[in-house]
Amino acid sequence: MGTDSERIKELCKSQDLPYDYLSPETPTHTVSISSFYMDKFEVTNEEFKKFVDENPFWRKNNIPDSLHNGNYLKSWSNDQYPAGEGKLPVNFVSWYAAMAYSKWAGKRLPTEAEWEFAARAGQKNKEYPWGTDAIDSSFANYGNQKKHLTPVGTYEPNAYGIYDMAGNVWEYCLDEWDQNYYAKSSKDNPVAGIDPQGNYLQTKTRRVIRGGSFQGSAINLRVSFRDSHPVNGAGIHVGFRCVIGTSKR
Repeated sequence: MGTDSERIKELCKSQDLPYDYLSPETPTHTVSISSFYMDKFEVTNEEFKKFVDENPFWRKNNIPDSLHNGNYLKSWSNDQYPAGEGKLPVNFVSWYAAMAYSKWAGKRLPTEAEWEFAARAGQKNKEYPWGTDAIDSSFANYGNQKKHLTPVGTYEPNAYGIYDMAGNVWEYCLDEWDQNYYAKSSKDNPVAGIDPQGNYLQTKTRRVIRGGSFQGSAINLRVSFRDSHPVNGAGIHVGFRCVIGTSKR
C-alpha cells in the first residue's frame, strides 16, 4: 500500500502541489488481507431506492438531522430518484446511510486496504486502476469534463473486472481518517477507528474516501490517493460500493 516518498516529491513538483497533499500515502508498506468479494459496480439509485422503500427510517424526510448535513438525497423527490437516473451511482448519502445500506444488503463497506488491493488488481506498481497509461477522458469520468455522473459500467473495468474505481463518485471506506495511519497500521487486515461491535450511528470522526470523482482532478484517481469526508457529509461527489468478507472484523 501507499507510494514511495521520492515518487510523492516527483508528483508534487510536476503538479505544483505541496508535499503535504500526498504525504498521507507514505510510507509504502505491506499488508495481508483476508479473502473478500467486492461489488463490480457502485451502488446505484435504483438499488438504494429498494433499501429506503424497505427501511422508512432512511427515507429522505425521516432521517434524523444528526445523520446528515441537510443534503441527504437532495436530488430525489418524494423518495424517488430523478427519471432516467436509476443506473447512476447514488450520491448525496452520508457514511451512516452507506453503512446502513451495506448491513441491509448483507454486506459492508470495504476497508481502505481492501479498496486499494481491488483497485490495483494484482499490480503493485499501478498508478491508476487501468495501469500506468496517462489518463484521458476515455478512462474515467473526472475533471468535470461531463459536468455530471455517468451510469455505472460506462468505462472499461480494471483487471479484476471492477468498474469505476476511478472517477464518477468518491467511495466511502470503513476506516477512520488518519493522515499518519500508514506509519502505525497493522500488517494484518488493517482498519482504522472502527469497533465491529460498536454502534456506527455514534461515530463522529471523518472517514476515508477513495477513487476521485467526476468533479475531481486526475491526481485523485490514483490507486494510492487518500482523502477524507465527514460522516454526515451527504454530497454530490460521494457514493459507495460494498464488499462481502470471508472473515468477520
